[in-house]
Amino acid sequence: MVGKLLKTHSLDMPEHNLTDRERRVLEAVIQSYVGTAEPAGSRTIAKNFQLGISAATIRNTMSDLEERGYLYHPHRSAGRVPTDLAYRVYVDRIMARSLLTPDQHETIARELDHGVSAIEGLLMKTAQVLGVLTEELGFAVSPSFEDAILDRLELLPVSSDRILMVLVLRNGAARTIFVEVSSDLPAEAIGKVAMVLNERLSGSKLREIRATVRERLRDVKGGGKGRDLLNIFVEEAETIFDVSTESDQSVLLGSARMLAEQPEFSSQEKMRDLIELTQRHDVLMGALRAREEPGLTITIGGEHGNPKLNSLTLVTSTYQYDGLTGVLGVMGPTRMPYEKIVSIVEHTSRLIGDLRR
Repeated sequence: MVGKLLKTHSLDMPEHNLTDRERRVLEAVIQSYVGTAEPAGSRTIAKNFQLGISAATIRNTMSDLEERGYLYHPHRSAGRVPTDLAYRVYVDRIMARSLLTPDQHETIARELDHGVSAIEGLLMKTAQVLGVLTEELGFAVSPSFEDAILDRLELLPVSSDRILMVLVLRNGAARTIFVEVSSDLPAEAIGKVAMVLNERLSGSKLREIRATVRERLRDVKGGGKGRDLLNIFVEEAETIFDVSTESDQSVLLGSARMLAEQPEFSSQEKMRDLIELTQRHDVLMGALRAREEPGLTITIGGEHGNPKLNSLTLVTSTYQYDGLTGVLGVMGPTRMPYEKIVSIVEHTSRLIGDLRR
C-alpha cells in the first residue's frame, strides 16, 4: 500500500470495496494498459499475469468492474481501459512504491548539484530532470517569498523622483522595487539610508520586516532628506516589502518532447491542446495553488475540475529550500506508471531540501 504520506483528491463517490480477485484483476488491467497503451482483454490478462484464474473468470470479473465504474469499453474494442476511479483506487490502495535505481539516484544528484546558487536555476534543472526520468512533463513552481530572508538591500537613484531598491535574498534570488520620492535626493543621503536599512533589516524575513519596520527604525537619529526617505520606508512598508504576490510565482517547465511522443497526443487536436496547455501557465498555477501543505498529492483526470486537464494526471510534492516552500512534480496522461513517478517526485523534493543544509 502507498501509506499515509500520500494525500489525494477523492472522487465524489461512495466508498468502494473490492474483493481480492477484483483487486488483482484491476491491478493487472491497469498495469497492462499503462505498459502497452492498448485496451486489455481477458486473454491478454490471463496470458501475461499469473492470477491463478481462467480467462473466463477474468472476463466476468472485468465485466463486474465495468458495471461498477472502474473500467470502460473504448469504441470498437474488445478490451477495457481503466477509468479515473480505477486509477484513484490503484494509487490509494493497491500500488507499491518503486525503488529508485542507482542510475536514477545518480542522475538526480548530479543534475541538481551543479553549483547553481539562484533558486530559479535550481528549479529549472529540477523540471528538466523530472521530465527526463519520468518521460512526462516535469515542472517546478517558484516559491512565495513571504518567508525569504533579506541578505542585503541596495538603493539606486534612477531619476529625481524615483529610487530603485534591490532586495538580495539569502536563497540567491533578487527582487527590485521602485520607490517614489518627493524630491531629488543627494547620493550621500541615499547611501546613509541604505546603510541604516541594512543594519536594522538584514537577516530578517520579509514578512517580519513588513510587520516591524516602524519599530525597527523608530530610534534612528538624524533629520533632513535622509529622514524623509526613512519615513517613506516606514509608512509604505506593506507595499515596498511585499514581493509575494501571485504574479511573483512562476511555473518552470521542462521539455514536453517525450510527453508529446506518447500515444495520447498522436492526433493533431490533442497535440494542439498540449501545446496550448504548456503556454497557459495560469491554468497550471490554478491547479497547483492549493498544494502548499507538506507532502505528496496526486490529482487524476476529472478530479481537477478543469476540462483542459480532464485527460491528465498531476503528481506533485512540496519542497523546502532555505526556508521557502514551493511545489514540483510531473504532468502526464492518466495512463502513467504511478509507482515509479511517485518515488522520483518524492525523492527529488527531499533532495532539494537537503541542498541548503
